[in-house]
Amino acid sequence: MGKQTLTGRPPTERGRRKRGVLVQAAREVFEESGFEETRIAQITGRAGIAYGSFYTYFDSKDAVFHEVAKGVAGEMFDAARSAAPPGTAPVDRIRHATGRFLAAYRDNARIMQVIEQISPRHPVFRTLFLEIRGLFVDRIISGTRRLQEEGLASSDIDVEATASMLGGMVEHTARMLFLYGEDHDPEVVVETATRLWARGIGLEYEPPGPTAPTAG
Repeated sequence: MGKQTLTGRPPTERGRRKRGVLVQAAREVFEESGFEETRIAQITGRAGIAYGSFYTYFDSKDAVFHEVAKGVAGEMFDAARSAAPPGTAPVDRIRHATGRFLAAYRDNARIMQVIEQISPRHPVFRTLFLEIRGLFVDRIISGTRRLQEEGLASSDIDVEATASMLGGMVEHTARMLFLYGEDHDPEVVVETATRLWARGIGLEYEPPGPTAPTAG
């Protein structure tokens, strides 16, 4: 893959705005057409920018897609690091993390699908996809180890394998909901995932309070 830009960050506010318009237009076209079928002319047409101007900011379709994917990674990272308030009970922390991840996936589902589809053929995007997934899994790992240290989670589980499976459960649920149209009550989705996650690491399951987050 070539350089992300030819001249680095545009030096003017107008240039930054133009670049941002191109990135947003690219995201929309990638979501609609997929990576392989998208053409630069479609992106510039959607952005209302001359075709040749594209190359002021990006040297290839790969480069602009990488910028789009980085933005998605940032949004998923923000969701993964969003902690419940101090003093929140362990099961409520799981509930909070589940709701945040599902909401972030919902908002990025179509572009996540494109990233996932091209990952096997493009090593850079495979790495980025695994990094996005890893954000959530790493959060499960650190939270479970903390609960083990506190004597609340089971000490006889393989934390990394368990985290990968629990993360995969929530991730696949999000995919089925927001890409393939499975119809489940959002509160039931969050609560079921919370129950399975809590019991999977050996916590006593506690029903939700009145302000539990949902996937909707």
